[in-house]
Amino acid sequence: MSGALGAVRHALAVAGVMTWEILWALILGFLLSAIVQAVVRRSSIVRRLGDQRPRTIALATGLGAASSSCSYAAVALARSLFRKGASFTAAMAFEIASTNLVIELGIILALLLGWQFTLGEFVGGPIMIVLVALLFRLFLRRRLLDEARRQADRGVAGSMEGHAAMDMSVAGPGSVLQRLRSPAGYTSVSHVFVMEWAAVVRDIVAGLLIAGAVAAWVPDTFWQNLFVTDHPLFAKVWGPIIGPVVSVLSFVCSIGNVPLAAVLWSGGISFSGVMAFIFADLIVLPIILIYRKYYGGAFAWRMVALMFVTMVLAALAIDGLFSALGLIPSTRPSTADVFGSVALDYKLVLNALGLVVFTALFWLTARRGATDPVCGMTVDREKALTAVHDGTTYLFCSEHCRGSFEAGPERYLGSDTTPVPSAHAHSH
Repeated sequence: MSGALGAVRHALAVAGVMTWEILWALILGFLLSAIVQAVVRRSSIVRRLGDQRPRTIALATGLGAASSSCSYAAVALARSLFRKGASFTAAMAFEIASTNLVIELGIILALLLGWQFTLGEFVGGPIMIVLVALLFRLFLRRRLLDEARRQADRGVAGSMEGHAAMDMSVAGPGSVLQRLRSPAGYTSVSHVFVMEWAAVVRDIVAGLLIAGAVAAWVPDTFWQNLFVTDHPLFAKVWGPIIGPVVSVLSFVCSIGNVPLAAVLWSGGISFSGVMAFIFADLIVLPIILIYRKYYGGAFAWRMVALMFVTMVLAALAIDGLFSALGLIPSTRPSTADVFGSVALDYKLVLNALGLVVFTALFWLTARRGATDPVCGMTVDREKALTAVHDGTTYLFCSEHCRGSFEAGPERYLGSDTTPVPSAHAHSH
């Protein structure tokens, strides 16, 4: 019994050190992402993504990179774009970019694995999107796409629809800087920041706990055998095949899989395997089930199979390119080297500053925002949708959440709802 408790304490200690290593970077990444989202209006996205031309796919990629880092929200938003008229390929390009090309992912990769992995992610992501566009054009026939659109139009709930429907951007005249420095700008940044944290905190915590347990309990010999490290050439090909499989089985997506990627890298997986593992955050089991709800079973499995192929090919392409340029790291740090230890160094100052920013933005959101009773997200009072039940008016972040409440308000009235006076509702 004491041995088991000791093992659990060890795993938790490793997870705690990982958290200490990346905390300031997470806060910085989410802050930068919130600033970008505060000035990029989602309402202007759909009308620009109605076809599959290279320019449209490039635009979808850029808009996705400026969007959410939450895989569940990205999947929900991609369906929303598809339902509103965007081409399916453009919606998928947006989805891939919004999880693999976001600021916070690049920061965490550089911190835990090295700048080469960040560069690989930002080069490999567009390669994967190009491959997705080509394979979807070849293998997703019009009949299948029409069936997928009919299923999408049914609006079956998956996860994070409320998050996907929210647009917290700041409208109005003035430059980007002027809008950000306005009271509405501060409110928007704080709301997006809190919304993003609420969306991904589950994956971050799960990723840290799983990575801590794997680092503490799984010996390096297991990974060396799994990744066939004794055969370097074969390992380059095997890595991007087994990497996504490990990712799918880990159930962790978004940036929560980066700590586990660092453990796998120290355990012997190839550079291409790390890249494919990170790309695979969009085909973990919970998201595959959401695809099935959104687009139908047959279409979902074909789509996942094609995405798996593109992940493998993109990872191999990056490995070949970086090998030719001499950019693949020649040494592998141990898990202890990757995550270090808690010490009185620059990370203490950065974490302290990060927590000050974190607290200030949450305080500002609590002061100026409200809580949607359906999805639990923070919603701007000035942009909220409303519904009345038994004479009380409630605030909602999206049509989806308001409709869910109206369909069965008794399910939500025991939650942390935010009623407002009816007179206030009429001002919206």
